[in-house]
Order: sequence, then C-alpha cells, then structure tokens
Amino acid sequence: MEALGQRFFGTICMVMSIILALMIGAATLMRYVFRTDLYGYEEWVKLFAFWLYFSGAAYGALNGTHVSADIVNSYVPDGVFKRTLVLLKNLITVGVSSLFLYYGYDFFMFGFRGPLGNGIAVPMTTVWRIPLWTSYVAIFGGMAFMVLYFVRDLWCSLVNLVEAWGGMNK
Repeated sequence: MEALGQRFFGTICMVMSIILALMIGAATLMRYVFRTDLYGYEEWVKLFAFWLYFSGAAYGALNGTHVSADIVNSYVPDGVFKRTLVLLKNLITVGVSSLFLYYGYDFFMFGFRGPLGNGIAVPMTTVWRIPLWTSYVAIFGGMAFMVLYFVRDLWCSLVNLVEAWGGMNK
C-alpha cells in the first residue's frame, strides 16, 4: 500500500513539475522572444502549483521526509525519555495538521458551494473561469493524506514507547 502511495504522489509531483516548467518556459518564450503575453497563464500555474505543493507535502509525510526541526533524534539518547518526546512531537503534529485539515475542508467547501453555500456564484478565476475548488481540493486532499500519515507515525511512536516501557520492566 505504501508503494502505491509513493507511486501515486510521485507521479503527480513529476507530472505537475513538468507541466509547470513547460508553462513557465512557454510564457518566457512568448514574452521575451515573440514580445507578446501568454494571457492568463498564471491561473493555470497556480492550479498546477497547488497540486504539486500539496502532493509533495503528502509524499513527504508518507516517507517521513517532511520538513521538521527535529533535534530530539539527533541529541537525545535512545530510551523512554526520547520516545516520549517523539510521541509528544507526533501528537502535536497530528493536532496542528488536523486543524489545518478542518480549515482546508472549509476552504474547499467554500470554493465548491460558493459564498452563499448553494452552488450559485462559485468563485472562478478571472480569465479562464476555472473553478477555484479545483485548487482547493488539492489543499484538502493533501492535508487529509498528511493527517493520515501523521496518525500512522503517532501510532508507531506510541508502540515504540510501550516497547521501551516493557524493556525497562524486565
């Protein structure tokens, strides 16, 4: 299952990176070589960038390579105290990520239902009229997967702490 997630998020990140590089390259070519503008390309760039960023964040959470200022693993010797600190760090990470997941859901539903909450006047981009929920769903989905993987890490750290306590009682 983890290999499937790595393949899925890796593919999204690779495809979005290629698309973004091509779009920005095309815009640069149009502007500086042909002296014209690629009208409204920024809307597409934002859409693909959201998918890249949040798929990359979920991929990092899956692999445990997301950005963290984790000095505990570097400086605290292995034992119950270190495992307790790791559990506390993972608990805080799950809590904060869950809060952002909640806000991400609200953000997505605002874009999907519109300001009136009934699907009328759904927010769209100015030029291409792309519904903004197409970007917002990347935020919500990325956060949902991040919370899922952070809960997995929390569970593993809890199991490690219980094993450390069991080793002390022998």
